[in-house]
Amino acid sequence: MPRVPALRNRLSNRPVAGSKRVLLAAPRGYCAGVDRAVIAVEKALENFGAPVYVRKQIVHNIHVVSTLEQKGAIFVDDVTEVPFGSHVVFSAHGVSPAVVQGAADRELQTIDATCPLVTKVHREATRFARDDFEILLIGHTGHEEVEGTMGHAPERTTLVTGPADVPNVVVHNPDHLVWLSQTTLSVDETMETVRLLRERFPNLQDPPSDDICYATQNRQVAIKKVSQDAELVIVVGSANSSNTVRLVDVALEYGARAAYRVDYASEIRQEWLDGVATVGVTSGASVPEVLVREVLDDLADAGYSDVSEVVTAEEDLMFSLPKELRKDAAGNQDERALGGRIRQLDWQKGTAGSTGGSPTSPVDHD
Repeated sequence: MPRVPALRNRLSNRPVAGSKRVLLAAPRGYCAGVDRAVIAVEKALENFGAPVYVRKQIVHNIHVVSTLEQKGAIFVDDVTEVPFGSHVVFSAHGVSPAVVQGAADRELQTIDATCPLVTKVHREATRFARDDFEILLIGHTGHEEVEGTMGHAPERTTLVTGPADVPNVVVHNPDHLVWLSQTTLSVDETMETVRLLRERFPNLQDPPSDDICYATQNRQVAIKKVSQDAELVIVVGSANSSNTVRLVDVALEYGARAAYRVDYASEIRQEWLDGVATVGVTSGASVPEVLVREVLDDLADAGYSDVSEVVTAEEDLMFSLPKELRKDAAGNQDERALGGRIRQLDWQKGTAGSTGGSPTSPVDHD
């Protein structure tokens, strides 16, 4: 789907009781794993030339995918669609060993852009299966990350889709049982699922560390605080992004009178703003900041020009690029090798509470 530009002056400035304002959640937008994955595709195109193939959407955002397509990326559902010997990038959501083998069978030159936090869950699944544990994986049916994780221990893993699914869970050895989770879930709902599972299986073990990623948790915490004071919340992000969709639910649960998801500013409806003095704005972890800026511009047209950031955390984590991309096309070390760029616009740089924090903590992951 091509990018839809925001329509200027489309929203009317109608009077409301009180002063109009925007509460802008921080953190929001790109996480370190998404930043790394998007740069991986861009650098693959720079180094190897178009086309570069990408299995599935590199991240769950239609604007990002459309932009990369315009640069020469070709997105496919399966590695069997990639010509023999071509370059293929695995998405941030990760893949199963079967996909890796399928790529090897076609002699593809693979670049693994799996988020390191997802890779951590893969390694946990492999280790627990090796130690003869049964694994209860909490996640969404059909999600690419879930499919990839289950593929690392298919004989030992049972999917649990949420609290309502707990009564249906069947295990063989309740005394040798562990739970893992998709990284982009609701923190609250996941822990409720774990609580119910533990009621049924008291010896259920926890993973060695939290599987839900820092960015998912931080964005949920921020929107919880914003929603206490916002009558309307607008969440920027795509419908197939689990963490984006969940932000809408969290906003409603924590006090917002209404909450809507939009891919683009042009989707905001005038009637959403009727009688609303305070609008909360946030974005999912795969959303570039330019789309948030367009929302703020359109809201300013409607009189919401007073923007205050509500900062609940500072993020400075970065992940090193896949090893195949740490040098440029000429073989020189790339300045982005030890971390992605936190994508800020010029208007954000130098402001307090910016979403990127101080990007000084690169994490090396082969």
